Amino acid sequence: MTRFEELLSEYSKDLDIKECDMKTEGLYGDNCIWINKKQTQTRKVCILAEEIGHHKLTVGNILDQSDLSNAKQEHKARKWAYKKLIPFSSILDALKNGHIEPYEMADYIGVDERFLRECLVYYGFL
Repeated sequence: MTRFEELLSEYSKDLDIKECDMKTEGLYGDNCIWINKKQTQTRKVCILAEEIGHHKLTVGNILDQSDLSNAKQEHKARKWAYKKLIPFSSILDALKNGHIEPYEMADYIGVDERFLRECLVYYGFL
């Protein structure tokens, strides 16, 4: 089972999660998450985790990211996704298993490299 399928299984009781053609990567509203189906599996799991973070932590329409309050809520959801998909222990595990380069770590952990790099910045590694 892929990490994407694991998240789907874990949250499908609480949320209606759909993959469809979209211009954006993902969107959350009213207990429904839409994921752009044209993305890789590793990108989809990262987007799904962030949208679940929105479900758990944010309120209202936060699409206008020029609004500081909205940007803070976006950051909260992303931090939740980092912790859900890449707990600190998984980084240590990847390093112990010889995966030092970010692209290797991302592949080992099952996320996309961009998300991993952002997470490493959040944790203070980069």
